[in-house]
Parts: sequence; structure tokens; C-alpha cells
Amino acid sequence: MLTVHHLNSSRSHRVLWLLEELGLDYEIRRYQRDPKTMLAPPELRAVHPLGKSPVLTDDGRTIAESGAILEYVVERHGQGRLAPPAGSPERLRWTYWLHYAEGSAMPPLLLKLVFAHLPTAAPALLRPLVRAIAGKAQASFIDPQLRTHVDYWEQSLRETPWFAGAEFSAADIQMSYPVEVASSRVGYGPERARLKAFLTAIHARPAYQRALERGGPATLAV
Repeated sequence: MLTVHHLNSSRSHRVLWLLEELGLDYEIRRYQRDPKTMLAPPELRAVHPLGKSPVLTDDGRTIAESGAILEYVVERHGQGRLAPPAGSPERLRWTYWLHYAEGSAMPPLLLKLVFAHLPTAAPALLRPLVRAIAGKAQASFIDPQLRTHVDYWEQSLRETPWFAGAEFSAADIQMSYPVEVASSRVGYGPERARLKAFLTAIHARPAYQRALERGGPATLAV
């Protein structure tokens, strides 16, 4: 049995969504963050040493990292679904987006979150200075980086309807999280109509809705 170790306010929703798209049987083992520290409970460390989510267990195997989980499930249980044919140009794009989502897209989004909260975490006397430094870092480096990434996504969706090509795939599931987070961090105006359409399309998918019903709200915690 496939088991999703599901931590609240984490990125587990993508794994649940993939399993729903494939119509696979699975169970959810739920974990709650400490409300003060927001850290995962020690029980999750017993599943994987990093104590992070999502983690998938299957037939004695333990798989962590969203991209690795999605790739594993598609290759082992997908029966050719949600991935382009091996050796095709679309498959190369598919693999790229699976790894790009966390490797390149999420770091600037995380920096945006950290620098936005730095002033409130600083001692009161230092807050004006920290606020000025954090604001300069965001304006000179983080925000330009984010715009570059978001514009890249928009252009990619102008070239093909979905990230890996003409068909919806696991690459779109993987990219959904940075696209969702960036919509609140950066905002999508008329110049990013394809990204707005992408979010509308994925939210309307029945499997996406079933994953929300089983796993709860897909909280955007970077």
C-alpha cells in the first residue's frame, strides 16, 4: 500500500493530487507541526531523518523530495500516464521541470518570505536598520530574480499549453506549487495571462479537488 506521510502546511498536496490523477489506492498518515516552532513532530523523523514532508512509503521503500516521489510513482505505477514517452523531447522537458520546480524556482520565493519577515524578528531597536537592509535586498536582487523566473514560466506556457508539452503531466503537478506561491508573492497581471489560466485549469481538475478533500487545504507554506 502506498502511504503518504502528510504534514500540515507542507507540500504534500502535490503527491496526493498525483495519486488521485492516477486513480491509485493509498493511505494518509497525518502529522501536525508544533504551533509555536512550526517544526515537524519527532514522529516524522522516524520515517525520514530530515523530518520533512512529503514522504512516501511503498513496499518497504521510503522516498522523500517531491520531484523524486512524483518520478517514482509515475515510473512504477503510472503505466505510461502523466509522462511523455521516454526519449522524446517532451520527456526531457518533463524531467527538467520536475527538478527545476524545487531546485531553481523555490529558492528566490523562500528568500522573499525570509526577508519579508526579518524586520519583525529583529530586536525593536534594530528593526529600522533591518527593514532598510531587507528592503534593499528585495528590491535589488530578490524581486528581479522572481520576475525573471515568472516571466520564464509565462513564456513557456505560451509555447506549449502545459509545461512539458501539449498534454497535462506530472510536471504540471510539480510546477503548481511555485506558480501558486508566486501568484501571492509577485502577482499575475494581464501580462501573465497564461499563468492565471494555468491556475484556473489545475484548480478545476477533479483529481485536484479530491486531493483537497482527502488531505485538507493546500496551504502555501514555503
